Amino acid sequence: MGRRKHNSAEARKEANKTLFVAKLMNNPTSPRKTRLVADQIRGVDVDKALGILQYSPRESAPKMRKLLLSAVANWQAKNEGRRMEDSQLYVKQIMVDEGRTMKRMRTAPQGRGYRIRKRSNHITLILGSRVDDAPQQPTEKEENK
Repeated sequence: MGRRKHNSAEARKEANKTLFVAKLMNNPTSPRKTRLVADQIRGVDVDKALGILQYSPRESAPKMRKLLLSAVANWQAKNEGRRMEDSQLYVKQIMVDEGRTMKRMRTAPQGRGYRIRKRSNHITLILGSRVDDAPQQPTEKEENK
């Protein structure tokens, strides 16, 4: 692998270390209905988003709540020594993309059949921190070297 490719791959790896992502694939609900729930929690703090999803009557809300808890667990795995309250986590980005569509036939009058499309979706949730991690000041030992 060339030096330029190697450098860009290393930069991508470093950028991914600060991303806290959770994905739900082939969720058997239409993307249009799921986007209504996603719009409610986009840009909201994690604690408030969990409350919104817990009391939402929509079908996608429990699945999205579980996905949000998974993203928080991913954050905790990468930041073992830090507290979640101190970093002020929020839903940075949430995308609901169309998944596969199953096509079925429903009987119709006069020997015909109407097509039914059973839609699914893919949900990608990315957490962010409102607290900027400022670079640490070098200690005296590091400055003297």
